[in-house]
Amino acid sequence: MTDDAQKFISHLVANNRVMLFMKGNKMFPQCGFSAVVVEILKRHGVAFETFNVLQDAAVREGIKAFSSWPTIPQLYINGEFIGGCDIVREMDHSGELEAKLAAATTGASA
Repeated sequence: MTDDAQKFISHLVANNRVMLFMKGNKMFPQCGFSAVVVEILKRHGVAFETFNVLQDAAVREGIKAFSSWPTIPQLYINGEFIGGCDIVREMDHSGELEAKLAAATTGASA
């Protein structure tokens, strides 16, 4: 991963309480997995930012190295890597995601 990509990814994760690296954007997801995570976040009514990895190959590959996770989408809450679609879906079902999102919107830690 390039230093520029590393710095850019670190900046996005550090400066957005809920950050989703995805294919497409929250208005127009470009893969089913990204769409599922967007819908879960929207259902919770939380503000979140997205980055379309299809627009930048360095970030698309860099995010995989940054998290040591091979797939996209990737969700970060309060700077913590949460996971991809399946993990987000499982955490949503168990209620764990709601707690993390609540902590992100209040500034507390979960």
